Amino acid sequence: MDSLSFTEGDFRAGEALFRRPWQFLLSAPRLEALPPAAGPEIAFSGRSNVGKSSLINALVGRRGLARTSNTPGRTQQLNFFTAPGIALFIVDMPGYGFAQAPKATVDEWTGLVRDYLRGRPTLLRVFLLIDARHGPKPVDVAIMDLMDQAAVSYQAVLTKVDKIKHHELAEMELSTSAAVASHGAAFPTLLATSAQTGAGIPELRAEIARLVPDPGRSSISHERR
Repeated sequence: MDSLSFTEGDFRAGEALFRRPWQFLLSAPRLEALPPAAGPEIAFSGRSNVGKSSLINALVGRRGLARTSNTPGRTQQLNFFTAPGIALFIVDMPGYGFAQAPKATVDEWTGLVRDYLRGRPTLLRVFLLIDARHGPKPVDVAIMDLMDQAAVSYQAVLTKVDKIKHHELAEMELSTSAAVASHGAAFPTLLATSAQTGAGIPELRAEIARLVPDPGRSSISHERR
């Protein structure tokens, strides 16, 4: 995969973007409950308990914005977050791969995610979170296949990198990059993060800031070239 390259302007734009007072907008249990497609969206997807809510809280610098839980499968709807003065929405998607959930519930979550990925014209990118201790699982590959089919741009993000040793992380980055590289809709860079220590959070903020359309970005930073 390509190496990451950010300018000082990227980091400033990312910091400014997530310094805003982000707030919860709504939860959508079904497609009909989605808010109007009024602006670009980025979404966070991953297996249950991969740390989606914790990572979102780290991004915005608020512990309680996205609800976290030690119980897998807690997020059961599409949760939308927004901030004033910027045309961007963050979407916390239901975790997948939770075997203990009732089949009917799993089918409902799966259908909601599939419909959202296939039919949301304002979705700019999905950040696919992968636990750095385990790497991509078959269920992750299935989601990648779904996003390939739907032509949805996505980017792999390793989480919980503080839980493994440095040499283990280097090996996991190589193996995950190789696994993702074979997927046509995957973005060609890998991010490694820790919500606990803050590792990789500035880079993730900068990457997201790059996605914001120019008219909105002009109010954030004039450094980006």
